[in-house]
Amino acid sequence: MLIRIVKLTFKPENIPSFERLFETSQPGILAFKGCRLVEGYQDVKNPCVFFTYSHWKEENDLENYRNSDFFKEVWSKTKLLFSEKPEAWSVQQLPMTTK
Repeated sequence: MLIRIVKLTFKPENIPSFERLFETSQPGILAFKGCRLVEGYQDVKNPCVFFTYSHWKEENDLENYRNSDFFKEVWSKTKLLFSEKPEAWSVQQLPMTTK
């Protein structure tokens, strides 16, 4: 499983627009093959900073989503709202250890 974390920083006046866009896009993202989870988080200390957190069965599933017309449409609307360049990480969960 691949976990994708994206940090997004918005202009304060654009936060409501992003929240609406995320709410309407989330079901479409979840409908993509291999997507198991999509969540959004807002930083407590800096409310202009958000994170999206998604789980993908395989890296190829994430790439298919990122190359889709759906992603291109959503991203073109989202990037107009930024105040800073977004940052993204693809990570894997560490295996649980027991004592």
